[in-house]
Amino acid sequence: MSMPDPAAILAAAADAPGFFDGFDARVIPVGDGHVFCRIGGSGPPILLLHGYPQTSAMWHRIAPVLARTHTVICADLRGYGRSAKPPTDADHAPYSKRAMAGDLLGLMDALGHDRFLVGAHDRGARVTHRLAADHPGRVRALATLDIAPTREMYATGDSAFAATYWHWYWLIQPAPFPETLIGHDPDAYWVRKCCTGSAGATPFVRPALKEYLDAFRDPATIHASCEDYRAAWGIDIAHDDAEQGKLPMPLLALWGRDGAIERHFDCLALWRRRASDVTGQAIAGGHYLAEECPDAVLAAWTPFFEGAPA
Repeated sequence: MSMPDPAAILAAAADAPGFFDGFDARVIPVGDGHVFCRIGGSGPPILLLHGYPQTSAMWHRIAPVLARTHTVICADLRGYGRSAKPPTDADHAPYSKRAMAGDLLGLMDALGHDRFLVGAHDRGARVTHRLAADHPGRVRALATLDIAPTREMYATGDSAFAATYWHWYWLIQPAPFPETLIGHDPDAYWVRKCCTGSAGATPFVRPALKEYLDAFRDPATIHASCEDYRAAWGIDIAHDDAEQGKLPMPLLALWGRDGAIERHFDCLALWRRRASDVTGQAIAGGHYLAEECPDAVLAAWTPFFEGAPA
């Protein structure tokens, strides 16, 4: 496989007039750190959470539509984008999904939202799983994009899955091995990771792509994102194994028909091990569904969120 050229990809990316028009960019203090977020609209709150190695910019096609009827909060996860990147420890606990979820509860508390909906992709959906398990009274309903539960994916993934999701096994290697190699050319790493799937680079518009690349040039972001995966391999699995009962709120799982979840897992069956009310289906597309096929995502999310319990 030839290496994509980051400069050429950025130059060829589509422009995005109106990128987050009407949204306020805010930095909200939480605990000992802060969360960067974009906020727009009015009505019942929806928290949108991005995946690896992205930022809240990934919601630029989804958030404005949801903001017609909801208050939409697009947050950068701990360790990513413009949010805080605290020091880690030997157990990677500061980057456990429990700690990352704590930031988001602090964010929603600061904004005055006691109960809220969540739409989340990739790593953000893993944070949402922990948030909903630890604080089920806070989450009215959650919608996930292109993941199955972490514990089940690690437990049932085979060598074919490992070849596709190579970063799951590489990023958990002890620091500073992956950090050093990624940091040598972070743009090349980013486009190799994100622009070689079924859709290539086509999901990414220029302002979002520029934000992703700018953020990932920061060594602190590279290290924090590795810590995210190291936590997933260890302390997060311990937290998953200690869960008592299933998530009680409705869960809608969507995944890409052209992606690894479709090829390697029974997504609904795995989620039904963790949640009591699970619906969902594959939709045409790859991993970056919110950017590649936002209309299909919204067609499923809109009635799901409208029907969520108060």
